[in-house]
Amino acid sequence: MISFILLFGIHPSEIKDTKEEIDRDILEIESLVKSNEKVVAIGEIGLDYHWEKDKKELQRYSFVEQIKLANRLDLPIVIHSRDAIMDTIDILKNDVKPNKKGILHCCQLNQDLVKAGIDAGLYISFAGAITFKNSKNADEIIKMVPEDKILIETDCPYLSPEPHRGQRNDSRNIKYTAQKIADVRQKSLEEIASITYENARKIFQI
Repeated sequence: MISFILLFGIHPSEIKDTKEEIDRDILEIESLVKSNEKVVAIGEIGLDYHWEKDKKELQRYSFVEQIKLANRLDLPIVIHSRDAIMDTIDILKNDVKPNKKGILHCCQLNQDLVKAGIDAGLYISFAGAITFKNSKNADEIIKMVPEDKILIETDCPYLSPEPHRGQRNDSRNIKYTAQKIADVRQKSLEEIASITYENARKIFQI
């Protein structure tokens, strides 16, 4: 039997052109969540200034309003942050705090962002980029994260880890990301698999 969970959210690349339209989409998400018991989080939500250089204020508005939605629904959030480190930190520190915490998805390897996430009680999710030979700060940031806040992911079909960088990613490659964390933290692959599995169960309450 295959088990699955659901997440609903408005990705920053998919937001509408007005606050009124965003509000209507958020109301629709709220209705969907309330009608489906398999929903475990609101996400991906957040900021993307790499692909979406315009509508920054609307992105911020959508992000904040969806954190408020998650708080109303008593759900964690999954945060997408790309090339928007300072604004992400600012929102987490000053705008609205997620009551049920959440995850910094595919976390950029920036010490300030990771520290802000940890301070906000978020889980830090690592993808294949930590294995790249040109990845800066990877070891230091892996060591920064408390054991009970580490997660791993594929970000399929993107970010295939070494030795498959550049190829389509899938779950068969997750072992390379886990092995990198195990090497840095001087643990076995099995220990990291167990730790991240239990952390995922905890944040999603499954």
